[in-house]
Amino acid sequence: MKKKKTTDMLENRKVNVKVKLALLWVALMFFYVYNDILSMYQPGHVAELFEGQLEGVKFTQTLLFGAAVLMSFPSFMVLLSLMLKARVNRLVNIIVGIFHILVLLGTQFVGESETWFYWRFYELLEALFLVLIIWTAWKWPTSESQHQ
Repeated sequence: MKKKKTTDMLENRKVNVKVKLALLWVALMFFYVYNDILSMYQPGHVAELFEGQLEGVKFTQTLLFGAAVLMSFPSFMVLLSLMLKARVNRLVNIIVGIFHILVLLGTQFVGESETWFYWRFYELLEALFLVLIIWTAWKWPTSESQHQ
């Protein structure tokens, strides 16, 4: 009796686009969180946070509420990526992805007088994953039945 190779027994199933998008948003949230957690280890940051500011930016209710709203988008996108119908899903992922890239670009001009490499590394990963989100949504597969 001939033995089958292990590789013949493995099945490589295609991952649904909705699941891919949801997972990309989850990974992006981890990058955001870890970047912020690591910033607590920068000398002086915790002391400044206790004073209600960081690098000259004073924390107000408006600023913190805005940050909360901004950071809630990825959480909602996990759910929306799984729940919305394809056409709307694709559009929402592209729009929110572009919006977050613009925010990422805008934050390059706030704070930090000194460049910390971990921060730049995470920003690169965030940008990469946002581009992957936009690309995945943009390249959403179509079925032949839609074209007939």
